[in-house]
Amino acid sequence: MSYSVRVWDAPTRLFHWGLVLCIVGLVTTAQIGGAAMQWHFRLGYSVLCLLLFRLVWGFVGGHWSRFQAFLFGPRQMLDYLRGRSDPMLGVGHNPLGSLSVFAMLLLLALQVTTGLMSDDEIAAAGPLASHVASQWVGYATFYHKSVGKLAILVLVLTHLAAITFYTVKKRDKLVKAMLTGDKDLPFSAPSAVDSGKRRALALAVLLAWIGVVNLLLVWLDA
Repeated sequence: MSYSVRVWDAPTRLFHWGLVLCIVGLVTTAQIGGAAMQWHFRLGYSVLCLLLFRLVWGFVGGHWSRFQAFLFGPRQMLDYLRGRSDPMLGVGHNPLGSLSVFAMLLLLALQVTTGLMSDDEIAAAGPLASHVASQWVGYATFYHKSVGKLAILVLVLTHLAAITFYTVKKRDKLVKAMLTGDKDLPFSAPSAVDSGKRRALALAVLLAWIGVVNLLLVWLDA
C-alpha cells in the first residue's frame, strides 16, 4: 500500500528554489563584475531575507521543515550509515542530508555577513565596510572572495551528486518532492500542514524581514 504524504509545504519549496536562483545569480554576477555588481548586492540582500525567513520557518513551518524534524544525534547518524535506522528518518531530510542543509545555511550566512563587510577597493563595497575596522574588512573580503565562495560551490556540487545518487540508486525522487511537495511512501507518516493560512503566515514573515533589512540598509547609508 502506498501513502501520499505532503512533506514540503509551499513556503519551504519556494525558499529552496528561490535560494537556488539567487546562488546562480550571485556566482554569475560576481564573475561578470562591473555594473553587474549592483545585482550581486541585491541578490545578496535577497539571500539574507530568505535565510532570516528560514530561521523563523524552522520553528513554525510544516512538520518536516522544522529544525527538530532533522536534528539528529550521533547514534541516529551512525545507525543511518549502517542501514539500521527508522525509515521515518528518511521522510524529510535524512541524517546525512540534514548535515548538508545546516552546512549550507551556515556557509550562506557567513557569505552574506562577510559580503556586507567586503570592499574590493575599486567600486564595490558592502554597507558595513565603512562601519567596521579596516582589519575586519580585509578578513571579510578575503573570506568572501577566496574561501566562502569555493566552500559553497563545493557543497552545491556535493549536494547535486547526493541527489543523483539517491535518485538513481535508491529511487528516491527528491527533486519531484521539492517541486510538488509530496512523497509516495510505503508507510504512513505525518503530513505537513500547507493551508492558505500557513502560506499567508509565511508571506507575512518574509515581508517583515524584507522590511527590516531595507530599514537597516537605509540606516547604514544615512
